This record gives sequence, structure tokens and C-alpha cells, in this order.
Amino acid sequence: MSGAPGKRRHVTIMLVPDGGEEARTYRVSYRTLRILGGLGAVLAMAFTLVAGSWWYLAEAEREQVVALRRNLEILEAQYERIRDLFGVAGAPSDVWIPPVSGSPAQPADRNPAESSLPTSWPLTERGFVTQGLLETDKEEGAHPGLDIAIPTDSYVRAAGAGTVVEVGEDEVYGRFVIVDHGDGYTSLYAHASSHLVTLGQVVRRNEVIALSGSTGHSTAPHLHFEILLNGEAVDPLTMVQQP
Repeated sequence: MSGAPGKRRHVTIMLVPDGGEEARTYRVSYRTLRILGGLGAVLAMAFTLVAGSWWYLAEAEREQVVALRRNLEILEAQYERIRDLFGVAGAPSDVWIPPVSGSPAQPADRNPAESSLPTSWPLTERGFVTQGLLETDKEEGAHPGLDIAIPTDSYVRAAGAGTVVEVGEDEVYGRFVIVDHGDGYTSLYAHASSHLVTLGQVVRRNEVIALSGSTGHSTAPHLHFEILLNGEAVDPLTMVQQP
């Protein structure tokens, strides 16, 4: 450190390299150090704000999903009470809502003989098929499943019992869910607005696993539904029947 009355004070930094090379000396004023310190503080504060905002948004989204699951559970309970009023108590509902906890452990099937093959319509509504399966074509390209026009936030349900093997989001499919049904069969549900299941979760036939949307490469709300056998696309309309 060096300085004299009436002159700007400096800090002298000397770097002495190994190997006998010439030492280098740098002089930095106190003003420069204060500026650098201020910039460092601003950057640290900005990083803290960004990290805090990310955490807040993630926590808010998680709370919204939990609230949505609770609302769905309430609706299912109300539906069951209505069924009781009409004298159909104990009859199985056609739609099974996932529990609030999202636990992989599920209650026993109401129909133990139920097949795991993806043969159920993947929506609680009929919808409108806007595009079917297309084989690879040089002009139009391939389309390995069904596009079903449906309002945003409609129930998307598993076409068969199985295990959720992938839950994610990408530029093409948007938010999607993949279910493994065994025997080489998997089904894919894409462009969802929300996921309602987690990786590794065991799902039942007709269990609601997502809400429809228009995420990813999509021009309007719809469900993209695929069935694959050993990785090869199968025409869903050969296995499921539109209501």
C-alpha cells in the first residue's frame, strides 16, 4: 500500500511467477476497489433475487398443482354422492382421480381382471379427431398418433393400467406423460397444460393423469395420443374406440 498527503491512495499488488520469470506489479486506486466492490455487491444481490424468484415461482406452481388435485378429489367425492342418490352406490366410476398425495401406492383395482392394454379412450369426452396416424411421407412427414381437439384443462386419462416411465416437457410435445403397459406397449399423452402424476407412479385404467392444453408445437388446444408397440407406432384407432 502506498500514498502521500494530498494524493490519491493506491494498493500495490505484486505477482511473482514461478520459474524465475519477471515479477509484475499492479497499482489499483482505492476508488477502483470501491467500484469493483460495489459491482460485486450488485451482482450478488441480482443473483439472490433471481434465485429467490425461481424458488418462489416453483413453490407457487407446486401449490397450484396440489390445490388442483384437491379440487379434483372433491369433485370425484361429489360425483360418488350423486351416484348414491340415484341408487347406484358401490358402482365403479368410469374416471378415477389421483389422490392428493400423488403417492405411487394405489388402492386395489375395482376390477382385478382388467387388462393393462391401452384400449380405453384417453379422454372423458368424445373430442374431435383432427389428424390420424400418418406413415412416413416425404412431403407431409410422419404423424405417429391421433390429434384430438378438446378444450383446455379437459381430463386426460390413462388408456390402460401401467407405470409412468416419463413425465417431462420439450419443444415439440410440450408437457407430456408416457405410460408403460407391459408386453412392449407404451402410450404417450402430449401438449398437456398440467401433469397430475409423477415418475414411477402406478396408474389405473381411466385414471386422470393430466389436463389437456396447447403446450409445445401446437396451434390450438388438443391431445396428441400415441400407442407404441416395441417402439413402433400403432394406429390408436385399431385399439381404442371413439365414444
